[in-house]
Amino acid sequence: MSSECSSYLNADRVLVSGFSCPRVGGDARAAYCCGFQDVKYCCDDPHSFFPYEHSYMWWLSIGALVGLSIAAVVLFAFIITVCVLCYLFISTKPRSKMDTGLSLQMAGMELHSFTWLLPK
Repeated sequence: MSSECSSYLNADRVLVSGFSCPRVGGDARAAYCCGFQDVKYCCDDPHSFFPYEHSYMWWLSIGALVGLSIAAVVLFAFIITVCVLCYLFISTKPRSKMDTGLSLQMAGMELHSFTWLLPK
C-alpha cells in the first residue's frame, strides 16, 4: 500500500516536488500522505491530511490563547470581587451585641416570690 503526496509550495513559497509514501529508507508504517497544503510528510494515520495551510493552525492557537486569557481575567476579577465583598461584609458588622433596650428581668419582682414553684 502506498500514497502519493503531490508537489506543493511550502511556507517560504519554494516548490517541493511530490513523493511517494512510504519513503525510501523511512518507516514502512508511514504509508499515508499527511500534513497541510504547505507542509506534507508521510505518516501512519490515513486521516491526518488537512486541506488548509499550516499557518492556519497558528491562528487557531492564537485565538484559543486569547479566549483563554480573557476567561482567566474574568475569573480573576470575579474572585477578587467576591473577596472584597466578603471583607466588606465582615468588616462592617457590629463588633458587640446591640442593646435592644429590653430587660430580661421582670420589673418589681424578686426571686423569693417564686419559691412556691420550686420542688420541696
